[in-house]
Amino acid sequence: MSGDRRRELGAFLRACRERLDPADFGIAVRGRRRTPGLRREEVAAESGVGLAWYAWLEQGRVQTSREVLESLARTMRMTHEERRHLLALGGFAADGVADDGLVARLRPLLDSWPLTPALLLDQRFDVLASNAAYTAVWPDPGPNLLLGLAGSAGVEEEFRYELFLRFRARADRFPADDVVARLRELRPDLAHRWSCRAVREFGSWPVAVLADDVRLSFECSLLRPDDTATLLVQAPVDAATREWLRQRC
Repeated sequence: MSGDRRRELGAFLRACRERLDPADFGIAVRGRRRTPGLRREEVAAESGVGLAWYAWLEQGRVQTSREVLESLARTMRMTHEERRHLLALGGFAADGVADDGLVARLRPLLDSWPLTPALLLDQRFDVLASNAAYTAVWPDPGPNLLLGLAGSAGVEEEFRYELFLRFRARADRFPADDVVARLRELRPDLAHRWSCRAVREFGSWPVAVLADDVRLSFECSLLRPDDTATLLVQAPVDAATREWLRQRC
């Protein structure tokens, strides 16, 4: 980490510290403080960080671990965006945690596609939201799309694999080993695929699924509304698929 980056991180920590209200932490203030917010020693104590180390952080003299920055972010009650900014200043990639308000903002978009199955996923492909068209066509994905599809009948193997390759393309940016380990448990017969290090860029590819003995055809796309989330959108490509959806949605 460069000296400029360390100084910027320190300045950001100080700004966040100085806006905190001691009363919110049960700290009684006697008399007038020279500076607003919490004192350095109070932040250090709340975060489980040594006072000298925290002081050096604010002064831009040292760099630290992700765990320390995460602890400071919690203590300072940072917003989602502030936490991400702090981690970026510390040289750490964003994890798979999506903004709490993202689902509320994108829900109207998903619901505006009555004939287009769609899911909102985080970087781990955990399911954040789905629309009625998706639930009409596909089995319940459960908490994680990849794990839900791993044991589902009637799903083309290539669809699972194409999703997995795109999942892999982002898995170097956040912890996802537990998802891969669970895939190996659910489908040991596909261990050679789960061990594959190949990746695929986001984009579109064709997918078909059998529903009520009707072959439905879609163009599947993965879109990124921001760097913590993914939209899976399946546009129907023929009249039979659109008519099937109209009758059920």
